[in-house]
Amino acid sequence: MLAVKELALQEKETIIALRRHFHEYPELSQQEFATMDYIEEQFHAWNIPTVRVPKGGVVATVDSGKPGWTVLVRADIDALAIDEKETNLTTKKVVLSKAKGVMHACGHDGHMAMALTEAKILAARKNAWDGKVIFIFEEAEEFGERGVSPLLQYLHDEKIHIDMCYGTHVMWRLPAGKVGIVYGTAMAGAFFFNVTIHGCGGHGSRPDMASSPIEAFVSIANEVRAFRMRAVAPEESLTYSFGSVNAGSKPNIIPSELSFSGTMRCTRNEDGLAFRTFMKTTLPRIAEEYGCTVEFTEDQYMPAAVNTKECVDLARRAVVTALGKDALDEDCPMWMASETFALIESTYPGVLVFTGIQDEHVGSGAPHHTPEFDLAEDGLVSGVGTALAYILTVLEEKPATPSFKAADLKTMIDMLDPTKS
Repeated sequence: MLAVKELALQEKETIIALRRHFHEYPELSQQEFATMDYIEEQFHAWNIPTVRVPKGGVVATVDSGKPGWTVLVRADIDALAIDEKETNLTTKKVVLSKAKGVMHACGHDGHMAMALTEAKILAARKNAWDGKVIFIFEEAEEFGERGVSPLLQYLHDEKIHIDMCYGTHVMWRLPAGKVGIVYGTAMAGAFFFNVTIHGCGGHGSRPDMASSPIEAFVSIANEVRAFRMRAVAPEESLTYSFGSVNAGSKPNIIPSELSFSGTMRCTRNEDGLAFRTFMKTTLPRIAEEYGCTVEFTEDQYMPAAVNTKECVDLARRAVVTALGKDALDEDCPMWMASETFALIESTYPGVLVFTGIQDEHVGSGAPHHTPEFDLAEDGLVSGVGTALAYILTVLEEKPATPSFKAADLKTMIDMLDPTKS
């Protein structure tokens, strides 16, 4: 195998330059046009062909020219609507967003930098490996019409066979230089809901002449709270929150409508899907008892990101062999945040790796989606080495994955559609 640790170190300046460019010029979900132009410019400079998938992102293929397996590597590219602070936890940041109110506060700038560097290294050494590596750069991982669905549909329609997949997410609490590769669920499943309760307004002096959506919501909230206790095994985790509740404006007027929205997170898809079914069947029943009706304006389910056992075995071994035992954090826990890479892992056997970016010396370690968020760029070097070690080991060994069972692509895409109800 190639000396991936040394190769990643040799490209440290490339990784940092790419990450800082992306950080300076962030773009929101479904607006990442300049970002995709820049990504394609880099690939074309390295003679790597690309395809722009509408509302999906960029697909690039590094072909060794020799028969073999195909590994898919994914990076996400959108930023968040957050005003960046000039300082992280302890010091001034080395690079700042130049787009007011927009910031790479989740680490996607690092994801893009790592994937591009991995492609550069592989393309320059095609004689050292067999097969293909397909890199996909996904639009709108955070919000809206997620780009993962068009990308998966493109691969399906073009009959592009994928043997295994690889993804990474930088992790704020994991030290730079470490990677975490967990068995089972790596990141949580999620259900995003937005509901409107339609009732009949009235005056506070005659609630008997109204059908109050507020009273219906109170009952709904109590039923949702009880669901977790009676339906989820104690060794599993399912949590939910209401992020907004809006109704009425006067103390003596009963409103005709109430809207509420929130999310659910779970470690098992069985529990998450049961929660979704519960919401879809129970809410209309409760609302009817109060003379109201229910409308789901958002009903979006994202599966848990579940690592394939054989891929975890291989990835852990590859990291220890290539980067050393100290690079692997064997006790890294799963993460209750959610990831669209889950759909890719549900389609192909693979692994989602956590890349450490916490370093008190540079002030990184603030949680994701905060103005103070920053990353230790040295951690990205370990991330590149980890990806290369996994990719090359997969291409060489072609491991069987008897534990993997693919999900139905159409069903997953339909559940991720935020407009369906």
